[in-house]
Amino acid sequence: MTHADGFSAWREKLWTAAVAGDEYAATDAALAALDQDIPLESLLLEVVAPVQARVGREWEANRITVAQEHTATAVNERVLAALAHHPTARAAATNGPAAGRVAVACIDGEWHAMPATRLPTAHTAVTACQATGTPVMAGGAAFGPDGRYARLLGADAWAADGRAAADRLAAGPLPRPVAPRQAVDDLPHLDDQEYTMVSRSARRLVRDVMGGLEERIPAVADYTPRQRRHTAEDVAHIVEFLAAALYVDDPELFGRFLTWTAGVLTARGVPAGTLLPALDLLGGRLEDFPRASALLAHGRDAVRAVSAHSPSSSTDDDVPLTGHGKIA
Repeated sequence: MTHADGFSAWREKLWTAAVAGDEYAATDAALAALDQDIPLESLLLEVVAPVQARVGREWEANRITVAQEHTATAVNERVLAALAHHPTARAAATNGPAAGRVAVACIDGEWHAMPATRLPTAHTAVTACQATGTPVMAGGAAFGPDGRYARLLGADAWAADGRAAADRLAAGPLPRPVAPRQAVDDLPHLDDQEYTMVSRSARRLVRDVMGGLEERIPAVADYTPRQRRHTAEDVAHIVEFLAAALYVDDPELFGRFLTWTAGVLTARGVPAGTLLPALDLLGGRLEDFPRASALLAHGRDAVRAVSAHSPSSSTDDDVPLTGHGKIA
């Protein structure tokens, strides 16, 4: 059996242990794979990473709970820590060729050990590093299909995963930045100030939408404090992604988020159309913002497309978000 043939078996072992919250079984499985001569890089990228991706997919499909998702992620973090102290990793760190140093970091305000990305803040980080003469490689799916947002935000390179990043660096050093840049140099559409206005008024927009939902839909007024809190969190996510889409001027970013969100709701038996009242209320408060209005219209179309293909769909504008934190 080749290593590739065996990856699925190791992934299943790690998955079973991670979802069960058994960090000892998970660590034992990962270390046993190393002992059977699976390269550390392959173990990380072909076993641990797919298991972590499966955690997200299973939560999205409502096949595991939030508690299980957090537990599995914590177990995978412990597996990574154990692998980092394995003799194989130490040998690679001490005996490998000295090709320079790479600082690996997530962005300001991002506290996940396995980070996600917030594009406006990522742009600030990219330009700040480049201002010191340090080239920047962006990585991962958060920078959009084929790394389109990495290029848009002026990163010196993009890699889909750790292996691709290592291969790119092995091919030669990244070019050093020649001059500092401002955000508007990369994104001239920011001159219209729509992103700035929406991002700075995000809290007020959430409050206004919550108030509008109460006036428009009597059931919202009867929500428990917990339901209100979770509904406000859901609305805040919508505003956050709207701002990010304004920043990169890409309707598809907002549409993909809402399509994903609608799928999460549908998997939990909640009609995708529950998103529409919040989008309509946001549209009413941003009617003087042409790009934001266009994004919201695109978002409503994305939600309706999901609703049209859902067996128990509803596009009733008088149905609110459920208040159970479905998209948080």
